[in-house]
Amino acid sequence: MQPDGPYRFTHLLGGSPVGKAWAAVDSQGRFVTVAVLDAVVAATPGWREAFAAAVNNQAQVTPHAYADFSAAAPWVAYPAEAGPAVERLFRALGVDYQPVPAGVPVSAPPVSAPPRSVSAPPQPVPAVPGPPAPVSAEGAFPDPFAAPARRIQPTTRPPRRTGLWAGVVAAALAVVLGGGAAVWALSGDEEAPPRADPTFFPTTSTVDPGLKPWAEAAPFSPEERALAVATPAVVFVEAVFTGYVRDAATGKPIRRAPITFTRRCSAFVVNADGHALTSSSCVEPTEENARQIAIDAVARMLVRENQLTTVQVPEYIRTTLPKVRFTGPDPGTEPASEVYAQLNAAKGNLTTEPAIPATVVRTLPAETGNTALVKLARGNLPAVELNPGAELAEGAPVLVLGFATSDVDFRTATYQPRSKLVTITGTGRRGPVSIYRINEDIGAASHGGIALDANGRVAGMLDQDQARPDRANRVVLPAATVAGLLAEAGVANALSDTDKRYRSGLDAYFAGENATAITELDAAAQGAPTNLLAQAYRQNAVERQQNERQEAEGSTWPTVLLAGVGGALVVGLVLAALLIARRRRHGR
Repeated sequence: MQPDGPYRFTHLLGGSPVGKAWAAVDSQGRFVTVAVLDAVVAATPGWREAFAAAVNNQAQVTPHAYADFSAAAPWVAYPAEAGPAVERLFRALGVDYQPVPAGVPVSAPPVSAPPRSVSAPPQPVPAVPGPPAPVSAEGAFPDPFAAPARRIQPTTRPPRRTGLWAGVVAAALAVVLGGGAAVWALSGDEEAPPRADPTFFPTTSTVDPGLKPWAEAAPFSPEERALAVATPAVVFVEAVFTGYVRDAATGKPIRRAPITFTRRCSAFVVNADGHALTSSSCVEPTEENARQIAIDAVARMLVRENQLTTVQVPEYIRTTLPKVRFTGPDPGTEPASEVYAQLNAAKGNLTTEPAIPATVVRTLPAETGNTALVKLARGNLPAVELNPGAELAEGAPVLVLGFATSDVDFRTATYQPRSKLVTITGTGRRGPVSIYRINEDIGAASHGGIALDANGRVAGMLDQDQARPDRANRVVLPAATVAGLLAEAGVANALSDTDKRYRSGLDAYFAGENATAITELDAAAQGAPTNLLAQAYRQNAVERQQNERQEAEGSTWPTVLLAGVGGALVVGLVLAALLIARRRRHGR
C-alpha cells in the first residue's frame, strides 16, 4: 500500500510480512526510500508503537527524512544515500525482508528523447598551402590567380616524447592502484569481530514463540528484555472437572449424565523439574465455587433444551445452588479432575501432545493466598526467578504477563502469552495477605500470570479481584506470598545452567555482542527445546551479524575509491607542472 504523503512512488523495492519498501521521489526531485507498515498490521495492538520505536532507535545511526506514525499505514522515508536502512528497520522488527529480484521489472525504464536535427552555417575549410608556382624563364607576366609563395616557412614539429607520456600514465595508474591497495591492506589488518557459524537452527527457519517481546515493547528497551527473560517460563493451564450435580437431600443426580467444565488460567515454572505456581481457584476451586459453575452448566443445557429461557438462568442458579451438591461418581466422593499445561501458543480442550499432564502438589486457600503449586510431567523446562523483596507501590507502573485470547468461541479458542503495562491503583488486604490492585488486566485466563520487575523476575502473581462483580484479574499478590508456598512444600526456586546461559545470551544480544549471543542462545535452545524465544533471539542475532558484516564490507570501498581519487589528483598536479615547464622551455 502506498501511503498519502509528499512523495511520488516509482516502484517496489522489497517486502516483509508486515510491510513494504518503495522507491520514491520528493517534490524537489530527490530520491528517497519509504518503508510502509501495512494498515492491518498497524491496527494490531503494539505494532504501530514498535514501528515508531524502531524508527526512532535507528535514527541514532541513520536519520530519516520524514515520517508519519499516525497514518492508517505508518511510514518513514530515508534519503537514497542511507543505504539498506529500510531492510535494517524491518529486521529490527523481527521479520524477514525480501528485496524484489533484480531481474524482475518493477517500473518502466527511462526513455531518452529522439535526436533532433539542427542546421548550422557551413564552416570555412582551411586551405592547404601548396608549393610556389613555377615562373617562366622568358619573363612572362605572372598569373594573378596563382597562389602566392609563402614568405615564412613553418618549422618542423619536434618528435613527440612518447616514452615520457607513457611513463607518466604508468605512474598515475601505479599511484591510484597502489593507494587503493594500501588502504585495502590497512583496513584488512583490523581484526573483524569473531563470527559464530550456525550450528543448530538455520536462519531461514521461522520460529513462533507465541509472544515476541520486540513487538510487545519498544525494541531493545528494558521492557523487551524483561519479557524476553520471563516469557519462556509462562505456561497455559487448563483444569478439567467431571462430576454429578445431586440433590442435597436425596443424593440423586438431577441429570443422568455427568457434568464437565473447565477452568483456564496462567502459571509460571520455578525450576527445571517442572514445578510451577498458579491460582488455586483455577486448579482446585472450593466446593461452593465448583458447585456454582456446575449449576451454571446445567442451566445452559436446559436453555438449549428449551426448558429455560436465558432470562431465567440467574434465578435458576440462585434458587438451585443451596439445594444441590457437586460430587464424584458416588455421593460423598470428590469430582474427578485433570490438569494440563501448554507452553508458548496454546489451544483449549487439548489433552494430548503438546499438552503436558500436571498434578496439584499443594494449595493455599483464597483467604490466605489463593496460590497453588503444580508439577508438570516434563523436565528441562525454562524457569523464572522470584524476587520476594520486590517493592510494589501505589501509582507505580508494573509490567504484567499472562495468557489471553481474542477468540469468541470458548471451545476452540487459542491462547497466546500477552503483556501489558499497568498502574497500581491501590492496596488492600485479603486476610493476612497484602494485595495490590491494578487498573487493567490482560484477560480472563491471565490469573496465575506474572507481575515483573525490571530484570524479568517475579514481583508478584496476578489474581482475581474478589471484590469486583466480574472478578477481573486485577490483583497482584506479592512475590513473598507465593514464595512462602514453595517453602512450605520444600521446593526450591532455582535456575538451571541452561537458564543461566539463556540470560547470558540475552545480555550479549542487548549489548550488541552477536557472536557471544549466538553461542549462548544456541546452547540454551538445545538444553531447553521448549524455549522458542532462545531460538528466535539466536536467529535475530545471526541476521544482525550478517547485516553488520555486509555494511562493514560495503563501507571499505568508499575509502579505497577516495584513496584512488586522491592519488589521481596528485598525478594531475604533477602533469600540470610538467606541461607548464615544457611550454616555458619552448617559449624561450
